[in-house]
Amino acid sequence: MGQSMTVNGADYTIIKLLGHGKGGYSYLAEKDGKQQYVLKQIHHEPCSYYTFGNKIESERNDYQRLTDAGIKIPKMIDIDITAERIVKEYIDGETIFDMVKNDISVMPYIEQIYEIAEQAKAAGLNIDYFPTNFVVQNGLIYYIDYECNNYMKEWDFENWGIKYWSKTPEFLEYVEQHQ
Repeated sequence: MGQSMTVNGADYTIIKLLGHGKGGYSYLAEKDGKQQYVLKQIHHEPCSYYTFGNKIESERNDYQRLTDAGIKIPKMIDIDITAERIVKEYIDGETIFDMVKNDISVMPYIEQIYEIAEQAKAAGLNIDYFPTNFVVQNGLIYYIDYECNNYMKEWDFENWGIKYWSKTPEFLEYVEQHQ
């Protein structure tokens, strides 16, 4: 990679692509050759199953809602509304998705995800429980996305998210479609 991206006048060197979601591309980035961050570039690619408003404003608002709910998320370091870029704290660790895919038990984290789900529900929120959105660091799971929506039972962890936290038919179908 090695290219540079600017956020509010600060240059970040892109190390690698971390992921491509329905809202943007997330990159591992460095500033001044020292600290590592996640730099998210919002995209406007179509998404057949989700409708967006103003993505960058949603990210900022959702960050506040998640923070107010007490959910463990990476700190937002900077946000550039014009360039539609966000700089986040980098949480280094393995995703729950990779653990499931590689037959590593996620049982030690099930209690934590239920606690997170309770925090979200108590705040009137659903988060995206898909396992690529959770990173384990020092025995704790962090929700690394900022997406949240108003609570709806059909999209909570118990009714939707849990389907992807083990090698269920839904998980295996996703892996097959995204290889």
